[in-house]
Amino acid sequence: MKFSEYIQYDGLGLAKLVKDKEVHPSELLQVALEHTHKANPKLNAIIIPMYEQAKQRAQQPLTGTFAGVPFLVKDLFQEYQGVPTSYGSNALKRINYTPDFNAEIVNRWEKAGIVTFGRTNTPEFGIKGITEPDAWGACHNPWNLKHNSGGSSGGSASAVAGGLVPVAGAGDGGGSIRIPASYCGLFGLKPSRGRTPWGPQFSEAMHGAAMQHVLCKTVRDSAAMLDAV
Repeated sequence: MKFSEYIQYDGLGLAKLVKDKEVHPSELLQVALEHTHKANPKLNAIIIPMYEQAKQRAQQPLTGTFAGVPFLVKDLFQEYQGVPTSYGSNALKRINYTPDFNAEIVNRWEKAGIVTFGRTNTPEFGIKGITEPDAWGACHNPWNLKHNSGGSSGGSASAVAGGLVPVAGAGDGGGSIRIPASYCGLFGLKPSRGRTPWGPQFSEAMHGAAMQHVLCKTVRDSAAMLDAV
């Protein structure tokens, strides 16, 4: 598959190609990685790569609504066991904080068949509505590299709008999905309280006001991701 073809599909569209055996997950991942190597130095959307893990997963039998679809998670919660995690903070980056668990939302996304190849840029502890942490530097908007991609899910928004992936993990307490969606021309829904999980760290965040979900190009991908979790 060429990048010019890859960019035309949303997540469900790519998953259908995999299901119909028109393309293999490893081929989709290769296209995504090739474009990432070209685009990410300008965007600074992915700050913690998981390329080797993704290549191994793409070779495994995958099932679920989004089987074989390249994916990214936000570097704020959404932990993967054994993968360094910084929450956009120099403090956690310096000690190389590496969780020994998967976040429950990650487990459910994995059951949906996604192939995660990196963690995306976010302001320190998700506090700001723009993404420019001292730990990793500013994340840029694909539509205009002089502009920011919003926050706190700015890295995920930049990655989706920039064509790295069709859908990426995000979270929203006070606009952290909706703000970058508006900055980058994407669809961003904040789910209702309690709709998506926060375990195993805690039962809820911000007294229930913060929810985890995705940023994507289409309404149907957002709806299907909610169904999947």
